[in-house]
Amino acid sequence: MATAIVCPDGFKGTFSAREVAAAVGAGLRDAGLEAVELPLADGGEGTLEALLDRGGERRVATVGGPLGEPVEGAYGVLDGGRVGVVEMAQASGLVLVPAERRDAWRASTRGTGELIAAAAAAGVERILVSVGGSATTDGGAGAIEALAGVELPPLTVLCDVETPWEEAAAVFGPQKGADPAVVARLAERLDRLASTLPRDPRGVPMTGCAGGLSGGLWATRGAALVSGADFVLDFLGFDRLLDEATLVVTGEGRLDEQSMAGKVVGTVAERARARGVPCFAVVGESRLDPAGAAAMGLAQVLEASTESAQRAAGRAVGGSLSPN
Repeated sequence: MATAIVCPDGFKGTFSAREVAAAVGAGLRDAGLEAVELPLADGGEGTLEALLDRGGERRVATVGGPLGEPVEGAYGVLDGGRVGVVEMAQASGLVLVPAERRDAWRASTRGTGELIAAAAAAGVERILVSVGGSATTDGGAGAIEALAGVELPPLTVLCDVETPWEEAAAVFGPQKGADPAVVARLAERLDRLASTLPRDPRGVPMTGCAGGLSGGLWATRGAALVSGADFVLDFLGFDRLLDEATLVVTGEGRLDEQSMAGKVVGTVAERARARGVPCFAVVGESRLDPAGAAAMGLAQVLEASTESAQRAAGRAVGGSLSPN
């Protein structure tokens, strides 16, 4: 029988990766295929959930939110207590700020620093920090301040984009509530901060994630910066599953040119193509034409913005194959 790996990212603001995988997987089974559900993330929202799917303990700490109000932020402890996972969106995420209150200038990463400190206090030997989906553009200044004097194990930052420090304000500031004047002020503030750090993050790929949080941790704590999508795929044993798969179905909320820049769909498609396994994408919206999708390595793209449509997309993909 044909076996499919169902490995989407979440559809931001609508469906979690787990929900999409369940709906598409059900459709594939309707069509007579076996389906292995493997919800993914790229270092942004949902990374904690994806890693905890392999086992571990979810813990909660009260920390400062993006604008200072206390929030209950979750973090994870994996691998028998040896690895901590901090998802910065839990403490400093854009989802925590209503659209009318977004303030890119005020938003702070202090709560993320407090979550990192909580993970360190749990006695872990290594901390993973996923940095997508932030409300912040403070270069990690809030986190750096919160971590002053705190002894930390080695940090690995899971990055969802390759943007360098100096481009963070212009690329991500507008979605966090910054108009052009504020974007310019944010860029100037990041430039001043960079000149005071032990290492200069300017010009270094991935240092601009989460408004420079990745660069701040890299510069002050020697954090390793890695592709979040690749890390999650390796952690979950994707390549081993791919050896046994007939096809792959991935997905995300919006497919566009940025999907090849370290995002789940592009990373999955690249690995599947290298193994000669056909890869399909179920997405909420596609902004790529068929030629662009084919260049990415996708056999077909299906738009499905509801659970029933996602299940139907799974049936359609399954129906295009003859089960063995």
